[in-house]
Amino acid sequence: MKHNNTHLVTEDLKHIWHPCTQMKDHETLPLVPIKKGKGVYLYDFNDNAYIDAISSWWVNIFGHVNEHISKKVKEQLDTLEHVLLAGFTHKPAVELAEKLVSLTPQGLEKVFFADNGSSAVEVALKMSFHYHRNQGRDKPLFLSLSNSYHGETIGALSVGDVELYKETYAPLLISCIQTPVPIDQTKQSAKEAIVELEKILEERGDEISAFIIEPLVQGAGGMHMYHPLYITLAKDICSRYGVHLIADEIMTGFGRTGTMFACEQAEITPDFMTLSKGLTGGYLPLSVVMTTDDVYNAFYCDYGEYKAFLHSHSYTGNPLACSSALATIELFEASDVMGENREKSAYILEKLEKFKLLSNIKEVRQTGMISAVELKGYTQKERIGLKIYQYGLDNGVLLRPLGHIVYFMPPYIITYEEIDKMIDTAYDAIVGILE
Repeated sequence: MKHNNTHLVTEDLKHIWHPCTQMKDHETLPLVPIKKGKGVYLYDFNDNAYIDAISSWWVNIFGHVNEHISKKVKEQLDTLEHVLLAGFTHKPAVELAEKLVSLTPQGLEKVFFADNGSSAVEVALKMSFHYHRNQGRDKPLFLSLSNSYHGETIGALSVGDVELYKETYAPLLISCIQTPVPIDQTKQSAKEAIVELEKILEERGDEISAFIIEPLVQGAGGMHMYHPLYITLAKDICSRYGVHLIADEIMTGFGRTGTMFACEQAEITPDFMTLSKGLTGGYLPLSVVMTTDDVYNAFYCDYGEYKAFLHSHSYTGNPLACSSALATIELFEASDVMGENREKSAYILEKLEKFKLLSNIKEVRQTGMISAVELKGYTQKERIGLKIYQYGLDNGVLLRPLGHIVYFMPPYIITYEEIDKMIDTAYDAIVGILE
């Protein structure tokens, strides 16, 4: 059967329940069936091309159908597609673990594999709580930043602070409290927020297993950004009060903030680091939790002592996913990706200057290859983001605003001409709303 846009949309809506979607919207907002991808572009069945300005939820850091990653996954497919990682191991998992230990901040010596970002957060939370339990301490509370987002499984949802996601499930959630996130990217706001953090840890540190943060940029929280000084000071305070620091680098990892990992800009080593999204270049689901020998050793015991960390996923350390991750890391090693990103980031920021002249713009902000334009004066019911999204599609750019926040997180391979089209399309959409 020859497929086309109309046929696929009809069949899709009969059966598929899409994520983060009010399905009733699709009575008026058409789905976009994608036939293929290449580079920064997605193509539908009518051969319309769309610049993927958000890297398909921040994962395709080297674009779509990357030749090097595709080649490595195909080679692995002919050798070993999967084997359980309990009692067995395989070369891609071992090589990837070695690479990650060498890339991440010094002291993160152990790698625990999971399947996706939310699962990695669950692992880190459980591992932190269990660590304290193995040390004879019961610390059932977690701490996170206001406005934070860490995923949508129960534990991950619990430590987030975006009401839209968690309000309905409040009776199911584990115990968590919030401390204020710095209000902006200045050192002063970082210092002010640190005062509040220390107050909480002084009062309740003996109850708190871990403090989890999205370093530098809060993704689903509207791309809110803050200074690395906050992380530097937070790590010191957490260490003094015996509270783990979990760096959720699922979005920020692998070059997105201007360094390989956001924590590098704070010059700290967290107790746990969660990684996913860009890890496999957008090819296959995979996540990891990096941690220290100290944490690992707290679980090392004779069988029957009930200290072992009993957590597993059927596809833990899948060879195909590990191979795509290794290929992705090889792309970083093959060229000066970070240097090129810095130049592109500077160009994007220059292009965004014209947005500041518009009367409906509150702020323009940037951290590395993450840029955001915040609109003002609109209510949630007006659904300004949806209008910008539709305008983008009509003009060949995939933009998916977070409410009134228009953001840009394109694949690193985007050209300057493609940046022009991406930014100019968003600008025209916002100007159109003003008119």
